[in-house]
Amino acid sequence: MKQITDILQLKELTSQYRSEGRSIGFVPTMGFLHEGHLTLVEKARQENDIVVMSIFVNPAQFGPGEDYEAYPRDLNRDAKLAEQAGADLLFTPSATDMYKGAQNVAVHVKRRTDVLCGRSRTGHFDGVATVLTKFFNLIKPNRAYFGLKDAQQAAVVDGLIEDFFMDIELVAVDTVREEDGLAKSSRNVNLSAAERKEAPMIYKALQKGAELIRDGERNPEEVVKAVTGIIENTSGVIDYVELYAYPELTPIETLNGKIILACAVQFSKARLIDNIIIDIDEWERS
Repeated sequence: MKQITDILQLKELTSQYRSEGRSIGFVPTMGFLHEGHLTLVEKARQENDIVVMSIFVNPAQFGPGEDYEAYPRDLNRDAKLAEQAGADLLFTPSATDMYKGAQNVAVHVKRRTDVLCGRSRTGHFDGVATVLTKFFNLIKPNRAYFGLKDAQQAAVVDGLIEDFFMDIELVAVDTVREEDGLAKSSRNVNLSAAERKEAPMIYKALQKGAELIRDGERNPEEVVKAVTGIIENTSGVIDYVELYAYPELTPIETLNGKIILACAVQFSKARLIDNIIIDIDEWERS
């Protein structure tokens, strides 16, 4: 695996790959890798000739009260994990490399951001979309890989690719979970022992909501009420439990088509998010 920091070198290498007719799969991350990230690399390895991973803690997506400097970093560990998972090229630029002086243009996301986590993180997805536009232009991947644990981010990227006519296939990969159902996250280490025992109830609650829908419930309020009732039995504080059309993230009065049931729960030192995406039409056909 090659590890580089230089933008010009990145452009030269990826241009060479493309000229040789080799497909490129791209996995963007902010580092401190866990099994969810590595699953994306493994998926990209299966589907492409070359796998490029970026590790870049993007200052543009940190808002007020979110400590950019405190974000966990361990590049040596991450590089070893990336290589073991099958990455061919690891790009680790600095903030000054990616944002040279005052920006002339930035990407502003107009839809899919005023719900779920985006509601309380003003400007966050503008930063995500801006840095991804930079990466996509530099690397020109055939496919880009995102985990569905952050399904709102995947929806925003879907809109970015669609609106700017990018010739990139978005590959959304299912959430990687612990044996008890808890979605894998670097934040899980911040749970106390008691909270770690309670945390799997989040996914169990989402599964209960999905079960109600499978059994014919089409009122979003009833599904949200059932999910909320289960999570309230934990010590976590519910930020939201919401249902939307997916990937549009628009409200729906009667459940149909493809939807997302998502929640965020704040424990003492960790805020956990999770979701289930359901294609009701597909269920009804099966």
